[in-house]
Amino acid sequence: MTAGDGPDPDLLGRVFLTRVIEPGDEVGGRWVRESGVGEVVRRLRCGGEALAGVSAVRWAGLVARARRAEPERDLEVARGVGARFVGPQDAEWPRQLDDLGDARPLGLWVRGRPSLRMWALRSVAVVGARACTEYGAHAAATLAGGLAERGWVVVSGGAYGIDGAAHRGALAARGATVAVLACGVDRPYPRGHAALIDRMAEQGLVVGELPPGDHPTPSRFILRNRVIAALTRGTVVVEAAHRSGSLSTVRAAQRLGRFTMGVPGPVTSALSAGVHELLRGEATLVTDAAEVVELVGDMGELAPVRRGPVLPRDLLEPAARAVLAALPGDRPATAADIALGARTTRDEAIARLYELRALGYVERHGDGWKLTRQAVMSVRTGRGPR
Repeated sequence: MTAGDGPDPDLLGRVFLTRVIEPGDEVGGRWVRESGVGEVVRRLRCGGEALAGVSAVRWAGLVARARRAEPERDLEVARGVGARFVGPQDAEWPRQLDDLGDARPLGLWVRGRPSLRMWALRSVAVVGARACTEYGAHAAATLAGGLAERGWVVVSGGAYGIDGAAHRGALAARGATVAVLACGVDRPYPRGHAALIDRMAEQGLVVGELPPGDHPTPSRFILRNRVIAALTRGTVVVEAAHRSGSLSTVRAAQRLGRFTMGVPGPVTSALSAGVHELLRGEATLVTDAAEVVELVGDMGELAPVRRGPVLPRDLLEPAARAVLAALPGDRPATAADIALGARTTRDEAIARLYELRALGYVERHGDGWKLTRQAVMSVRTGRGPR
């Protein structure tokens, strides 16, 4: 808003349109792109001939909505809860939302002090099932906490289950998190997350397309997900059944060319079936924040190489390992038998056996050789002989 004569006409027009046109309406978006905000507002207010692309019935419904729109009041209500309206003409507007084309939001209502544009530049979406398991909640919170510790903003939908776990994980790590709601930002939903959403408004950001007081519907949840996908560099799904709504976020991210990732779960879990199906396609398997950052981060931000423990016997020369492997575990063996098992000569086997004895792996038993007790235990525990 301007400091002098009141709200900017384009901003006021966009606030008006958020009351009239549903989120993600590509027909309405095309009107705005082709005719401009002012002309679309004028045509809706006067209720004359319908704009192109809608039936007479739908146009009548939009005009009826327009008669009840009060953009100045919406701005006043938003100010009362510490929210502002950010449109594409504002410096705070995240330019990656323009990738949505005519489905781009007309504007966003934002609660919280940080700049949405700056936070969105280094952000990752973490989404998943509402009815998640303890495993899913733990995985989401741990992943979000790890991302927050690395300076990444965690974006989710504020819902029960994985969304809430991701937000809490980021907050617990004293990190940044953004909730994108499918309702007015002054109306926390679900009600059970009112305290969490208020906390995010104080420490992070709460964002939504719908004007103050508007309520969520099933279609608005799905349309909200395209904003989550567009805002972020990539989307991680933690637990999702085959029909999970969170999968729409992944599909939107794939259409936009964003990174898509999934955290695997038990193969017997129906709540991970949707994730596993994604992983069989174009999504990338990730298990922690480092692997996510390797994909979405800058060049050189690589996850550590994962290896099993290095055992003492792994450090032996190949010839010595072959002789060690040729010794039976329950009885002594002659050098000739060991050489046969190791596919080497008797003299070479004897040389390696004395080397292994010095290292504590074998001992002499008359004319034979036998594994030491410590060597047998090392095979079972992975520890070397002492």
